[in-house]
Amino acid sequence: MRVYSFYERASRVFNEYPSLSKLLVLFTASGGGIVAFSDAKPFQNVYANSQGNTQRKKVVVLGTGWAGISFLKSLKSSSYDVQVVSPRNYFAFTPLLPSVTCGTVEARSIVEPVRKITEKKGSNIQFEEAECYKIDAKNKKVYCRSSQDTNLGGREEFSFDYDYLVIAMGGRSNTFNTPGVVEYAHFLKEVEDAQRIRQTVVDIFERASLPSLSEEEKKRILNFVVVGGGPTGVEFAAELHDFVHEDLSRLYPTVKDYVKITLLEAGDHILNMFDKRITDFAESKFQRDGIDVKTGSMVVKVSEKEISTKERGTGKVVSIPYGMVLWSTGIGPRPEIVDFMKQIGQTNRRAIATDEWLRVEGFGNIYALGDCATVNQRKVMEDIAVIFSKADKEKSGTLDLKEFQEVVDDVIERYPQVEIYLKKKQMKNISALLMKSQENSQKPIVVDIETFKSALSEVDSQMKNLPATAQVAAQQGAYLANCFNRMEECENYPEGPLRFRGTGRHRFRPFRYKHFGQFAPLGGEQTAAQLPGDFVSIGYSTQWLWYSIYASKLVSWRTRVLVVSDWGRRFIFGRDSSRI
Repeated sequence: MRVYSFYERASRVFNEYPSLSKLLVLFTASGGGIVAFSDAKPFQNVYANSQGNTQRKKVVVLGTGWAGISFLKSLKSSSYDVQVVSPRNYFAFTPLLPSVTCGTVEARSIVEPVRKITEKKGSNIQFEEAECYKIDAKNKKVYCRSSQDTNLGGREEFSFDYDYLVIAMGGRSNTFNTPGVVEYAHFLKEVEDAQRIRQTVVDIFERASLPSLSEEEKKRILNFVVVGGGPTGVEFAAELHDFVHEDLSRLYPTVKDYVKITLLEAGDHILNMFDKRITDFAESKFQRDGIDVKTGSMVVKVSEKEISTKERGTGKVVSIPYGMVLWSTGIGPRPEIVDFMKQIGQTNRRAIATDEWLRVEGFGNIYALGDCATVNQRKVMEDIAVIFSKADKEKSGTLDLKEFQEVVDDVIERYPQVEIYLKKKQMKNISALLMKSQENSQKPIVVDIETFKSALSEVDSQMKNLPATAQVAAQQGAYLANCFNRMEECENYPEGPLRFRGTGRHRFRPFRYKHFGQFAPLGGEQTAAQLPGDFVSIGYSTQWLWYSIYASKLVSWRTRVLVVSDWGRRFIFGRDSSRI
């Protein structure tokens, strides 16, 4: 035991300071002794072999997006062998993709190689550039094939066993089965998408400058149509407007008057998830900038040269000639996720359903997070009888105020919709809600189960699905890593917050999303922000806040320096209009 303890301690020292191993080699050789090792790895192997390496669990992580990378960066436990599988060998800072489409930021500036990220976490994290095409939950296997081109020797297929599986494969653009979208529209989900859009925009201007082109054709190909009035669609329209009027209009003066940007939104307003003040400002600014915003327009078909929309008010179908279409209308599941949901009996969902601990429903060792998953929050009214019986310790059939206060924290912790409901009613605690329900009574507050049900009857209506944003995915990844770091505490123990469901309790707190605000860049160095506390900021100062926060959220100092230098280059020299 003493020998193993010495090896273990030495292993930790040499893993943290690898240069010491080489120094020891030098001293040993110069003293005439036998060189036992040349670096820290054999020391690690001696200890691992002596223990049989039986205690480490195998964790397979599928995906290197916001959720997967956040999980890997926050994972501190050395008791796992981690296998990462992703069809791309980099992490992309996706909030800056609209900036890449117009040359404001270069594509290479927003990506960080996955191997650089995993290198800092130690040798127990391995990465394979491959795509997972099948998940076998019954046999605990994932089947993959390499992502390399076939001229390198074919796409190799292999599989991995796992003890724990983390599914963070993201989503894809939802076309709603609209004819022609896949064939003719551009998407903006990956770095490659942004690069293709940039090339297409420059190609359109070069073609429009040809002397043989008719005026009608110039008007058609210089009409850029954006489908979807969410944050991505609005930001791209704003970036494109700035690119055209600040850079391309000087380089292509003969065609600048033919340029038109059309934004189509099926709802009543763009940015409908933002505060109404932001929505109104964005629509008025786009109107001043000449961006044609058409609300209540649902796309029914996309052809090679025209896009057809159905106006909600009149039911009339209108055809709009275009040169390029960007499709940005939400997130849908990937084919591999659809197959997995069929396998586990979740065929009627848009994403994998998990519990509040991000575990796939029905599986204790499979977790899903990010855009490919949705947290299935438990309803209060489903557990109302259990909650009441646990609070009624004396089994009297009623609760006094003290009895109920003892479980208030557990109720709010277990059911986040309770807290949302209390904030909406401008109440700080459930006791105030109960007092309001009995405000006409002169007797001391004693609550029976019917009064309890009445007080909480509207709570479940406040439940909302989490948005498919980078902010949610990053928080889920960090939460799950913390859970893995304390895995032993996440098992069923007799202490911890009440679950109010089934038997036993769960010691680790369920995932709770904290909203830190959201931005909507609107072009012209103006940005709108909706911050916590319903605080709204709009204007030039908010743009600088956007710069600072986005720079701080980049994954490494290398990407921070590159992105900030790109912003500086744009201010001094303008955007690059080269096709590459």
